[in-house]
Amino acid sequence: MATILSMIISFGIVLALVLVAFCVVKWWNLRAIGVTPVPLFTFIAILFTSGLDVGLIMFPLGEFPTYADPANAAEYGFTNPLAIEFGFWGFLIWSFYFLTSFYFCVVEPRVKFFQIPFVKILNNIVIVGTCAFTASLFLVYLPFYIPELGDGETVITTFYLIVFCVILAAAYSSTDIKFVRILSVGSAFLFIGLIVFMWLYAGMGFGAMAANLSDLTTGYFGNIHKFATPINDYHEFYLFWWFAWSIMIGQFTSRFIGGLRTQYLLLALLVVPSIPLAIWFSVLYFYYANGIDTTGVLNIAMVIVGVTFVINSLDSLIRLYSDNLTLTPDRLGKVGYIAANVAVLFGLTLAFQSQWLQIQWIGAVVIGIYLACVIYILLTKRAEVAAVDASPEENVLDFDKIDAAH
Repeated sequence: MATILSMIISFGIVLALVLVAFCVVKWWNLRAIGVTPVPLFTFIAILFTSGLDVGLIMFPLGEFPTYADPANAAEYGFTNPLAIEFGFWGFLIWSFYFLTSFYFCVVEPRVKFFQIPFVKILNNIVIVGTCAFTASLFLVYLPFYIPELGDGETVITTFYLIVFCVILAAAYSSTDIKFVRILSVGSAFLFIGLIVFMWLYAGMGFGAMAANLSDLTTGYFGNIHKFATPINDYHEFYLFWWFAWSIMIGQFTSRFIGGLRTQYLLLALLVVPSIPLAIWFSVLYFYYANGIDTTGVLNIAMVIVGVTFVINSLDSLIRLYSDNLTLTPDRLGKVGYIAANVAVLFGLTLAFQSQWLQIQWIGAVVIGIYLACVIYILLTKRAEVAAVDASPEENVLDFDKIDAAH
């Protein structure tokens, strides 16, 4: 099975990168405009906080020791642990989000592949399942970050209650798109604040930061090709995880693209989110390398930001699949809408936590959707896609009116 999964993920990466190259070459200077365009900072904040989850906050300190242990993990020996961490989260893999954001903004309105009933249902199953996986990760890692509430290893009743409340908050936030936007921007500022706080608390200084960033950039970009295929099973898990997120994040964030040309959209998605990621990992690596304890106020601060990331990720995705299936608050009533989403997501969270479901399965389904979409276009919509030379006309007209008003 592992070999089959490795073949699937390797094929998916090659397919995605070929499609990225095709979109950039064919529509190099096309102005991408979503249904509800927002300024670049707001768009990046929505993308960053919706497209990342609690793993960004909670994983690195537990992963650095593994990446730095050549005796037991020789496959990581080609570069330093900081570059490995960044390679699992930054730069190249954000091209997946460029591909799906661009597709849903510019191509899907002509193709309507995701309006095919079976595809629509399958896509929304993927979204719901990935929401539950995000919540289950949060549940699994809570004991490590709040050891004061337990023994540091066991998931106790209190942690289930915390996750239930987080899902409840996300369901409520998703009832109004303005909450999603506000929470996205707020989460971005909270994350920046956490980085600054932890940097100052550690007494890291600019010299140590510069040294870590130098190690990261040389170690990553000098070996970037090695991150394009699975290094091992753990990296394979990460890549499936990114694929599982890619379609739904692109579908959600595409509506907010505010007139960026194709090449600048790609550059923005590769570079802008990677900068705070690189700084964050450099700060955390300083803690690891110097044996600085994070228990107490630091853990609490990380949990607070982690909670906002989880809520932000979940509310975006709940909003997306609810709109897709027309299971909106207007149709179900706000109480019924919140209750239904909480019941489904909390139940699936327990299923993921018990290992009954795995994110690799969802990622494999997403790669299958990628391939099916390409085949569908080649067989039935080739002329329509070849003729695309602008964003949907109604988006352009609305954007020009807004631009003129400003």
